[in-house]
Amino acid sequence: MRVELLKDELEAHGHTCVVLNLGRNRFIPSSHYETCVSGFDYVRKIWRFSRAGFVVHAHMNGDSPKGLLLAFVAEVLALLAGQRCVLTFHAGLHQAYFPRERAPRMAPVFWLLFSIPKTIVCNSKPVRAKIADYGIDQKKIFAIPAFSRQYLRFSSMELAGPVEDLFQRFPHVLFAYVRVWDGYFLDTLIEGFAQVAAAREDVGLLFLGLTDDVDPALMRDVETRIAAHRLSSRICLWGDLDHDAFLTALTRASLCLRTPVSDGVASSVLEALALEVPVVAAENGTRPPGVVTYRADDPADLAATVHYVLANREAVVRATPKPEIPDTLADEINLLVAAGSGSRSQGSAEDRR
Repeated sequence: MRVELLKDELEAHGHTCVVLNLGRNRFIPSSHYETCVSGFDYVRKIWRFSRAGFVVHAHMNGDSPKGLLLAFVAEVLALLAGQRCVLTFHAGLHQAYFPRERAPRMAPVFWLLFSIPKTIVCNSKPVRAKIADYGIDQKKIFAIPAFSRQYLRFSSMELAGPVEDLFQRFPHVLFAYVRVWDGYFLDTLIEGFAQVAAAREDVGLLFLGLTDDVDPALMRDVETRIAAHRLSSRICLWGDLDHDAFLTALTRASLCLRTPVSDGVASSVLEALALEVPVVAAENGTRPPGVVTYRADDPADLAATVHYVLANREAVVRATPKPEIPDTLADEINLLVAAGSGSRSQGSAEDRR
């Protein structure tokens, strides 16, 4: 979502932005991005755009060794082409290899990855401080939340049959946008919801995020737990929704349930708060004011927190301060344009995973 909006805003300001798609649909040609079908293709295109004067805007987090390598390749190729890139670091304070104290042996790797770029963008001030702990000058690190006022533009729409059916059958629907990967505490989610369902007959769970890259073992575990607790009629397992459908479902939910701790300041959390939907989230040290937190690996704590919010929903909404909704896309565009000043062309090459 962020990359799509950033591309649209850059082009609206007269710049050229080319997205290099490294995602699941990278083999499908589109006018919205350049496909990257192999490692060689990635290197070739980064080099071509760098030589043409584009600003390389690389993205990585602290969980994926592959992502670290791809970011490093992009950084080095841009440097060889005569300019330093912009790096966006998508991470909270609980990553596999970040911050420094979690993986001290990786410190030289992160020092190098953070030293090469001209500018670094992260999503919160605590993460900014942890990047600086690697010996990086804070003056080049900018905390820009991955959320902007443009995220709230949407049109209410009709939802897919099974999703709509869940909202019709249950007065209270818990909205959980997850991935079937390690780190999303899916066992806690299902076991905690089972406790909620046992105490209340009016609550359903919208489990969003089933994609073709699910972890098969984790998916089997989720399905086994659902069957063991006889929850199949209480849970709608669904894939991704487009932006309009996503926010339509979110606004109709009784609360937004966020399970990972590695997400930092998640856009979906800020969207929910801005739309006056209560948020129950695993504590990660960077949750915005108003989020009601629970211990990430404690199903009973999740259930108790959900019970509290459902029983006091109106009071929770009144007590929750609306988040500031700045135009952070404009802030990021200003950084990209500044990084490209003096380039042969005013462009941005985004690599997306």
